[in-house]
Amino acid sequence: MTDFASQLPRGAPKDPRGDDPADMRSVKGRSLRPRDAGTLIVLDRSSDDVRVLVGKRHGKHAFMANRYVFPGGRTDPGDSRVALGAAQRLRSDDLDKLTSRTAKRFTERRATATALSAVRESYEEAGLLIGVAEREVPRMPSGWEAFGEHGLLPDLSKLRFVARAITPPGRVRRFDTRFFACWRDEAVAHELPEGGPTQELSDLIWLPLSEALESDKLPGITRIIIAHLVERLTNDPDLHESPTVPVHFERHGDMVLERV
Repeated sequence: MTDFASQLPRGAPKDPRGDDPADMRSVKGRSLRPRDAGTLIVLDRSSDDVRVLVGKRHGKHAFMANRYVFPGGRTDPGDSRVALGAAQRLRSDDLDKLTSRTAKRFTERRATATALSAVRESYEEAGLLIGVAEREVPRMPSGWEAFGEHGLLPDLSKLRFVARAITPPGRVRRFDTRFFACWRDEAVAHELPEGGPTQELSDLIWLPLSEALESDKLPGITRIIIAHLVERLTNDPDLHESPTVPVHFERHGDMVLERV
């Protein structure tokens, strides 16, 4: 078996499990089943250094408290009920990767819902609406009303699937998270100056990728994903290509990195 650390990009932490003792707490009994989740990495290229949006999680959170993370969260039932036009859907190559090496029940509709959850959470936590203006916006499910109020239809066409990570067993929360990336100038249709309505993320900041990669305020897995993204941007600076996507998970107590 290939050593996990040797497969990681330059600058990535060697093991994401060792940097946050609060998240190493075990839960008694059977390990929790990972829940679908989506995370959005919003990139800003308006200056010489590409910057990424992160915010600080509340100290009372059971998972990654007081850590700086990307906007994102678990997939809700309403996310699968958002009506999208053909032009607002994910790229077909990303859909293929999202459904690769997954259970049969993880359909394209469910994969799309994870991307939509990343978009919804980016509004709720950071006040960013990822969408396209439409004269008529259909009735939106619960949690999506703000898009209708701003005359926007959620738009996934500018998102790229860049990574997947499954929380190791024995944690107080477990997620099967799909990470998506987009450019601020291409994808963000509207920004709320006061941030997201839920205030789940405080101290929203745009960090240069090089600084984010080295910051101990970010969880290890977040920094690993950033390292993968930096590596990808070196060869695919506009995120237009279709390289393989890293998948992180634990198997028999060892961290594993595969690609799809």
